[in-house]
Amino acid sequence: MNRKSKIIILLILIVLPVLIQAQSPLPKVTLGLEETENPEDFVLSIKIVLLLTILTLAPSILIMMTSFTRLIIVFHFLRTALATQTVPSNQILVGLTLFITFFIMKPVINDINEDAIQPYLQKQINQKEALNRSKQPVKKFMLGQTNESDLGLFVDLNNQSRPSSPQDLTLTTIIPAFLISEIKTAFQIGFLLYLPMLLIDAIVASVLLSMGMFMLPPMMISMPLKILLFVLVDGWHLIVESLVKGFM
Repeated sequence: MNRKSKIIILLILIVLPVLIQAQSPLPKVTLGLEETENPEDFVLSIKIVLLLTILTLAPSILIMMTSFTRLIIVFHFLRTALATQTVPSNQILVGLTLFITFFIMKPVINDINEDAIQPYLQKQINQKEALNRSKQPVKKFMLGQTNESDLGLFVDLNNQSRPSSPQDLTLTTIIPAFLISEIKTAFQIGFLLYLPMLLIDAIVASVLLSMGMFMLPPMMISMPLKILLFVLVDGWHLIVESLVKGFM
């Protein structure tokens, strides 16, 4: 840094506080509780708190009530089976999972929009009715992917009498049963993905052992072979196709 630059920086440091003091006072933001005689003000505050809570829990809701859980678990199993460490990265896997989730959930979103959101915006139904209508497509989607044994488990744990229709069940019963079923299905798919990769590892290790190449790690040979096999069979296309069709 030359002498001229140092002088300019020194002048800025000297003049800046003077300019700040010459300006009008800056606004102050405060948070506090004040008394009110209007009950609507209190209700509005509660609605804002509830809205912020829902926005905070939105990622959890996305994971628990959509196809996101199965997809992300299968993709992680696939990456581990290929032994590619962090390729694809977590950001790529999560982004791919999100877009596929939106694609799978599009019919559900359309049903909620047509049956609940649009009638509510047009003031044809009230807020309670809109919430009840929006639950039905979500319940239908989750029940279509939930095993009866898992659903019966949480019905029995709640000490509830079996309803006449699965649609009569509450979301607090359907969501955990749906999650267990999704994790179980994802692990089954992950096991099937591991089998050919494990076979390649075993063959490579046996060949190297028979050749007396004890110092060469089998992973150095098996990983390129697994990637080559995965590319030749167009693995990403097959896996994504199978996952999406599993929800249709």
